[in-house]
Amino acid sequence: MCVADSAAEARIDQALVTRIRLNGDRRAFEQLVRRNQGMVRAQLRRLLHGDVAAADDLAQETFMLAWRKLDQFRGEAKFSSWLYRIAYTCFMQAHRASVKHDHADEKAIELLPAPMHAIDLQLDLERVMHRLSAAEQAVLLHCVQMGLSHEEAAYVLAMPLGTVKTHAMRGKAKLKVWLADWRDVGTEETS
Repeated sequence: MCVADSAAEARIDQALVTRIRLNGDRRAFEQLVRRNQGMVRAQLRRLLHGDVAAADDLAQETFMLAWRKLDQFRGEAKFSSWLYRIAYTCFMQAHRASVKHDHADEKAIELLPAPMHAIDLQLDLERVMHRLSAAEQAVLLHCVQMGLSHEEAAYVLAMPLGTVKTHAMRGKAKLKVWLADWRDVGTEETS
């Protein structure tokens, strides 16, 4: 999406928010949900490593919270960024509730020998993403996979901009090292 399209989308969302605030217009809110639910669900599915049911439950919770707290939307960020922040907060609350200090999941994940297929690359990428810190994972999800700017990710994650940039840089550097075997795969196959 180009910058002009993004600005137009933000203006449409803002107009819908205004209609809701002035008239309590539920249809306008339904439009906001339809316009944003795909990206909110995608964000949550990625955060939940593909757990569609849990992501859909948290998406529903996100939109219910957005409806109740719409008066708190000040327009400092795009409406979609505000929703992503609510969704991320819902995710973090659910995650904290489910963690029972089980350190068994924290054991190191071993990499397989250099695979030769795209699906293997995807599997390796998913494995090494779990090795990143939670903050690095969240930043890379929002900046790389969802295409948010560092500023938007900082807002969504409630982190200082410099912290977001640091996590992005460190996370990318770690992935580059951990996936180094893949750099040679492309040259081997074309030889």
